[in-house]
Order: sequence, then structure tokens, then C-alpha cells
Amino acid sequence: MSEFDFVRAADAISNGELVVYPTETVYGLGADALDADAVEEVFDAKDRDRSKPVSMAVADVETAAEYTTLTDRERAFIAEFLPGPVTVVVEAKQAVPDGLTAGRDRVGIRIPAHDAALELLTHTGPITATSANVSGTGSVRDPDNLGARVRERAAVVLDTGPAPGGGSTVVDVSAGKIHRRGKEADAVAEWLSE
Repeated sequence: MSEFDFVRAADAISNGELVVYPTETVYGLGADALDADAVEEVFDAKDRDRSKPVSMAVADVETAAEYTTLTDRERAFIAEFLPGPVTVVVEAKQAVPDGLTAGRDRVGIRIPAHDAALELLTHTGPITATSANVSGTGSVRDPDNLGARVRERAAVVLDTGPAPGGGSTVVDVSAGKIHRRGKEADAVAEWLSE
């Protein structure tokens, strides 16, 4: 994958368009997470229920801290598990659109452990972190298997070959609760119990 591919994908995102990108689990559907209209495009492409929030991918904890309020415990958790297949639900700041959080005051933060995803994020800032599939259908591990609806909506597909599969573990550290068990779930549960 060339620098040109990342620039092209970043340009698409800055223009409010959608991009399919790889992660260490499955392929994600990315749009500018701070642009309410772009977030709406993600919901449309996925045919996703607007009452279900979408997470936000960032390149590092410093970027996460620009758009969220992190407690010391959340920072300690992030230092332990991210980058990696874990989504941390934290307090959102005002810059995060209500559409992304489904009107809630918290947002899921994801720092992917994937070089191409991190490279894209250095060009874009926060993007949506949701699987590149229509809601209710299986996650996409190979871009060749993208559904027609998502493929038609995506301006760019960053193809790095098949992804390993599995989903991220979603955790609210302040509540001590795992919302969805995925990769690293046992380690997360152990950390929360300490």
C-alpha cells in the first residue's frame, strides 16, 4: 500500500465520504467521526439503527483526550490494552456529534493495532470505528466479500488482504462493565477485577 492510497483515503474522509479500512479484527467503515453528516452516511450505508452508537477510532491516547474526558483509571486501562482489539467507553466532549453516540454522553474509543489503520488515522484524525457490513450481516474479513451496499457507498477501499476476524471487546472501565466480549475479554475482565 502506497502513501498515495492513504492520502486518497484521507481526502475522501475530509470530503465527507466513506472509506473501508483494515483493522486487527475485521474491516471497518470509516468516516469523519466529528462530522455529523458523514456519521449519518455511515448509518445509512450500514442500515444501522440510529439508537445504536458507533465508536470512534483514533491514532493515540493524546487524540482520544482531545475529544473525551479520561479518568486516571481509564488512562491506565488504555495504556495496558491499546492499541489493540478493545473499545473503551468514555465521557465524550461536546465536539463529538450526538449521532455518533446515539445521544448519549459517552463514546467508544478504539486505537487499532494495525499499521494501515494507524497510518490512515495520522492523516485524518478521528474516524468511525464500525464493521464494514450492513447491520445484521456478518463482519467482513476480506474486502472481496464486501456487500454491494457498502462497496457502492465507499469512495476508497484500503485492501491489505484478509483480516484475522473476531470482534473487539467493548468495556466501560468506570462502570467496571464489559458490554461485549471479544478478543482480550478474559484479560480485560481480570484487569477490571483488580
